Amino acid sequence: MSIANLLDPITAAGGETRFSGLDHWMQGRTLYGGASALIAYTAVARAFPDLPPLRGAQVAFVAPTGPEVELRREIVRQGRNVAQVRSEIWCEGKCTLTAFWLFGTEREANAIHDAAPVADWPGPPEEAEPAMHGKGPAFIQNNFEILRAQEQQGPGEPVVRRWARLTDREGLDPVSELILLGDVLPPGAMRAMKRPGPISSVNWSFNLLEPAPATRDGWWMSENASQHAAHGYSSERLRLWNADGKQVLDGMQCVAVFG
Repeated sequence: MSIANLLDPITAAGGETRFSGLDHWMQGRTLYGGASALIAYTAVARAFPDLPPLRGAQVAFVAPTGPEVELRREIVRQGRNVAQVRSEIWCEGKCTLTAFWLFGTEREANAIHDAAPVADWPGPPEEAEPAMHGKGPAFIQNNFEILRAQEQQGPGEPVVRRWARLTDREGLDPVSELILLGDVLPPGAMRAMKRPGPISSVNWSFNLLEPAPATRDGWWMSENASQHAAHGYSSERLRLWNADGKQVLDGMQCVAVFG
């Protein structure tokens, strides 16, 4: 199922919505977090098409999301420059995802400071080797191409870095593409785990550094780096760069580490 077909059932009216053919987008018993976040964002974008560009979001993955949902969205406040919008996904009478979206008009720059260049630049995606081929959850195997973007393999520094792109991104705007891609990799804490065990995203907060991000041939470099892991949780920093090494997204995530 293409991402365009996945999003087709979402209407401006929201409310009761049924998705079909979700098998290709599942992560265990729930819809992949990036896909569920994109559904919540698309519900907002279609209900309120005149909002300014998206600048950031806070997303909480509350419970597993399935095919039959209720989509809720509301403008919490819309000022002259900034609009703040809430959206939620409900399944079987329970909230499974809640998100807060920040939209803002462009202003005359009074502060200019570029993000630091990416450390240990691995070279462009055209020179990278395939990674995770035939491995990983269903949503990766069916929808993404993954390439290696670091020499490290196995245990070590708690950082996972890969090139990633959608195999089918037709009809998807760049911001929606980044939302779908932002949670694609396993956490950096995976490299510090003492034994195999399940992991689960609890939340995800991010800022977009470019209102209209662009890259080459659909490739984005994704990095998950554990800042601290203990007590069954990892605090992760999530970043995305385009194919030329320009950072386009900066985020944080709490991950539950089981086992």
